[in-house]
Amino acid sequence: MKLFSLALFAALSATSFAKTYPVTGNAVNCRSGPGTSYSVKKSYKKGQSVSISCQTSGTSVSGNNIWDKTSDGCYVADHYVKTGVNGYVTTKCSGSSGGGGGSSGSYCKKINTAGVNLVAQWEGFVARPKPDPIGLPTVGYGHLCQKKNCAEVKYKFPLSKTTAKQLLSDDLPKYTKCLAGYLNSKVKLNDNQLAALTSWTFNVGCGNVKTSTLVKRLNKGESPNAVAGQELPKWRMAGGRVMQGLVNRRKAEIKLFKTASSKQAYPKCQ
Repeated sequence: MKLFSLALFAALSATSFAKTYPVTGNAVNCRSGPGTSYSVKKSYKKGQSVSISCQTSGTSVSGNNIWDKTSDGCYVADHYVKTGVNGYVTTKCSGSSGGGGGSSGSYCKKINTAGVNLVAQWEGFVARPKPDPIGLPTVGYGHLCQKKNCAEVKYKFPLSKTTAKQLLSDDLPKYTKCLAGYLNSKVKLNDNQLAALTSWTFNVGCGNVKTSTLVKRLNKGESPNAVAGQELPKWRMAGGRVMQGLVNRRKAEIKLFKTASSKQAYPKCQ
């Protein structure tokens, strides 16, 4: 009986003295799930304190994909909550699903060979760092240099086509991950569709993908083939002008996207 009383007291104390955190944004929505596509349950005002019961990953908001489940039973983007750290401050929620496949981690992390070959074909092979058509320094198959002379690359220059493919394989999962983080669990993609969209993401960047009409339409439940066929061709400009290479690349991505496959890649990998 004494042990039960102590346990009950500890549980009540944890609830009573749970740490709260201030909301930093104006009219921050608290949603039914950890993603921007979920319905809004309530809103918090700037400065209002919220108690976090658990955290999970979901739709990325300004580079932060953590979502906080509050004591109100809904989810708010951690970006708008001042926890004081860039990471988890409490336990992870069990059995929750995020705004995209990245929340469960069960989508295919690597795209198929057809997708890798498509990216390599349209990026073109460069053995040593040099500016691409719009002046950005790249090497291998489209690796955008992060440091002077691409010092971050672990492979020796000049790259061979083999080491360039290895570098591409190192780079691609980052883009598949950010794409998956922007899609909700309603979206169903096979391996060719995920590969085609990863090629597009690799080309235009995660930030553009996040705010794209293509992603918004997929998250609304529209036909993937129709959305890809209508939206991908719009991404044909670079440096303020239409690039024929991008026009042709989008056609190739659409062709791969519409190639039938029975292997599911998102939200779960088969």
